[in-house]
Amino acid sequence: QVQLVESGGGLVQAGGSLRLSCVASGRTFSRYYMGWFRQAPGKEREFVGTISWDGGSTYYADSVKGRFTISRDNAKNTVYLQMNSLKPEDTAVYYCAATTSPAATRVSLPLARYESWGQGTQVTVSS
Repeated sequence: QVQLVESGGGLVQAGGSLRLSCVASGRTFSRYYMGWFRQAPGKEREFVGTISWDGGSTYYADSVKGRFTISRDNAKNTVYLQMNSLKPEDTAVYYCAATTSPAATRVSLPLARYESWGQGTQVTVSS
């Protein structure tokens, strides 16, 4: 397993941008497919997007497609979530997670298929 720590959250106006980072501990980061999820108050945790172990494939939820971009730097053990054109409905705690399942960049896997999770970072978008 890897340990994950997110950062970069904050308060932003609608239409603005934020970049979240997720740093992983351990030497096996490049084995993992990495996902981003979010959870708004009173709602279930939902899928945002994933990236393959080499960064060559990504997969996004329809709600963020075209606005959010996931990238990674395996040399820095870091995965990023660039969020543009933010909307108030993007307000949530954002989590990164790790899985070894290649299916992660083809379908939205159940949360239980992700073996490591970060503690989350709050993103608040004001209208």
